[in-house]
Amino acid sequence: MDYDYVIGGGGSAGATLAARLSEDAETTVCLLEAGGRGDGILVRAPAGVVAMLPGHGKINNWAFHTVPQPGLNGRRGYQPRGRALGGSSAINAMLYVRGHRDDYDHWADLGCDGWDWQSVLPYFKRSENNEDGETAHHGANGPLHVCRQKSSRPITEAFVEAATRLQYRRSDDFNTGDNEGFAPYAVTQFHDEKRNGERCSAAAAYLHPVMGTRANLTVLTKVRAERITFDGKRATGVVYRKTGQRHEVRAKREVIVCGGAFGSPQLLQLSGVGRPEDITRHGIEMVHELPGVGQNLQDHLDFILAWKSRDTDNFGIGATGTFNLLRHILTWRKNGTGMIATPFAEGAGFFKTDPTMDKPDVQLHFVISIVDDHARRLHPGYGFSCHVCALRPHSRGEVFLQSGDPMADPGIDPNFLSDDRDLKTMIAGAKITRDILMQEPMNTYRHKELFGVSDGMSDTEWETHIRARADTIYHPVGTCKMGTDDMAVVDPELRVRGLEGLRVVDASVMPTLIGGNTNAPTIMIAEKAAEMIRNTHQAAMAAE
Repeated sequence: MDYDYVIGGGGSAGATLAARLSEDAETTVCLLEAGGRGDGILVRAPAGVVAMLPGHGKINNWAFHTVPQPGLNGRRGYQPRGRALGGSSAINAMLYVRGHRDDYDHWADLGCDGWDWQSVLPYFKRSENNEDGETAHHGANGPLHVCRQKSSRPITEAFVEAATRLQYRRSDDFNTGDNEGFAPYAVTQFHDEKRNGERCSAAAAYLHPVMGTRANLTVLTKVRAERITFDGKRATGVVYRKTGQRHEVRAKREVIVCGGAFGSPQLLQLSGVGRPEDITRHGIEMVHELPGVGQNLQDHLDFILAWKSRDTDNFGIGATGTFNLLRHILTWRKNGTGMIATPFAEGAGFFKTDPTMDKPDVQLHFVISIVDDHARRLHPGYGFSCHVCALRPHSRGEVFLQSGDPMADPGIDPNFLSDDRDLKTMIAGAKITRDILMQEPMNTYRHKELFGVSDGMSDTEWETHIRARADTIYHPVGTCKMGTDDMAVVDPELRVRGLEGLRVVDASVMPTLIGGNTNAPTIMIAEKAAEMIRNTHQAAMAAE
């Protein structure tokens, strides 16, 4: 089959892009997604993340692992990524965070013209249907529902109040370009009467409403892209596998890779695009040498502090917790509120470990349950956790082929803590975070501290704890970076350098990791890309 555009990957970027490009009835679009539709109850119910994130049974989840990490005592890290329409927005905590304005201005300084804060803000607004309406910083007419949390718990307010006791400011809005402060997170959650309280994934926002109603949009689920086809240096289509059989779809205008920070470089390498040493040893023929493919991997390393609590108005494991959960299911089905509507990571904090800094370098996720090893290790009873991550890591890793088999997982090496500056930030951030959690507003909730953390620990002891337990907070980017230098994979129009008819549109194009969660920025990238792609086609038509 021939289409104008073939999109490989139906995650946050791919779902957004397919919906936007198919708004033109004269344009044909084919979207390929390895997972399912992403519209089951575990996705729609926010609390369903506890069943999907740990990776048991790989429900809507690739459940990748890293190679052993020397900086983490040789441990293999866990890397959950969404495997369904909507991608990781189908299994994440729904947190709507854009990052700091300086993150985008820095991209522009690196040669990514048109990606500064003022240039990307219209695309954030275009995507957004904010519960509080249109403002200078927010949109109200986009597909993506953004709102205040439906039922944040009292413990979350205590966390915010504890931070203010140490003179950290309370934030009214993390998404104006300055994200310093403490408050409950905004979330990507439906706020209309029909679906109030349900998760608003990128697929639920953009794609599900138009699937089956647009004759020019074809969405193929449970298919695996194997390689991009080329005619010389021009991308012509994608070979994919479905139920063991190979098929091919051809692209008359462009192939657009939207596989994310792990999947996009893997597909390029499987297609012969990248570094020869990464490709030819697997028996794959080179198509185009591009040294940056798979390089520049950046991710937010995360360290957790946790306490047991006697407070039962949070998420607990046991007979009482199960009874409460059943009660909350009924509440959520009735009006979209209650514990089932929670993002779990209810409380946000962005702060500076050194007051002379010009922007926050640490982010906190305050969680209304005990989290241990990505919820793969469970603790009976009730408690709370606080995640600490260094926002702008200096460590760089890579994604590479482990074999020439398209069905094999990619090799993932974040190279965590390979740069000592990251460790220093993590230690400073963890110490400040514990000071916050020890403030009076949290006295009611603290009972027993977990994991062996205690008063008066030295930096060496903090380092031991961090290397023993830290892992990702799920924000990998950068492996097909945008720019103009020799290691750039795509140009500022997201076209793969040196090839024709091929773009990459997802978090892998970020040249540097933004200071916050990556889902909202990924959707913004796709919104901007859709406009650039349309403009390219219109210019080509005018030139004919």
